Amino acid sequence: MSDAGRQDFTDKASSAIKPDSQKGLGEKAKENLDKAAATVQPDSTKSDSQKAGDKLSGSDKSDESIIDKAKNAVGLGGNTNH
Repeated sequence: MSDAGRQDFTDKASSAIKPDSQKGLGEKAKENLDKAAATVQPDSTKSDSQKAGDKLSGSDKSDESIIDKAKNAVGLGGNTNH
């Protein structure tokens, strides 16, 4: 379960798997809003499950999510700066 005002974990997971080239403007906007909310919301007010979800999706103020790191490692990520 996600914290109030945050993206649902199933949405977050399906969005993480889907290539950016296949995402619509609405999906990208939802992702960006959730990342902004994760950055603004202090970790001390997040539930343990929200902290885990943010870590998994890269919304925990880190540069790259665990999922993105895995996608880049196998050549499925869009990041070509490696």
